[in-house]
Amino acid sequence: MIKTILTGVTAYISTGLDYLIILMVIFGRVKHEDRWLVLIGDFLGTIVLVGSSLAIAFFLGFVPAPWLLGLLGLIPIFLGIKLWVAGDDDDTDAIAAKVADPKRLIGSVALITMATCGADNVGIYVPLFTTVAPSAIPLILLTFAVMVVIFWEIGYRLACLPRVADILEKEGRYITVAVYILIGLYILWDSGTVTHLIHLLV
Repeated sequence: MIKTILTGVTAYISTGLDYLIILMVIFGRVKHEDRWLVLIGDFLGTIVLVGSSLAIAFFLGFVPAPWLLGLLGLIPIFLGIKLWVAGDDDDTDAIAAKVADPKRLIGSVALITMATCGADNVGIYVPLFTTVAPSAIPLILLTFAVMVVIFWEIGYRLACLPRVADILEKEGRYITVAVYILIGLYILWDSGTVTHLIHLLV
């Protein structure tokens, strides 16, 4: 149980660390009383991304050899290397403009969540869902839900602390890169892909 929770926490943090910067930009443009609308929009966007990942993982689950699914671990590794080399391309000015209208805040936040986190989240969540036991998925989903609330609160608090925000913006990318690569390596190892390939070569 603890291992499953830690897996969910690690996966969410790896995809959500950069998103903290996005949340701080959003909170910098919305009124205090509208912050709950940000949470609703965040949840809606996350539900779409996680639901899509589960659907893809379900169809990939028909692949007979578990070690083949382990090759999906190469996706997080690729995303980590890409982020390391190319950097993050989120346009904070454009994001701030999108959330300027309170009446469209929920939809805007949901779209921003899907647009800025889509490829990364699906790239991490699909390999994760295909390699864990089906019985562990509900607990992982619950962990994701709790992490959405935690990150929402942290993002709101950090928006009031510019110095901390600057440090996170400078160093967050490298932390994300490391976690992406570690998750990919874990998936390759835990699914038996590494062991299988070694046996083929020996």
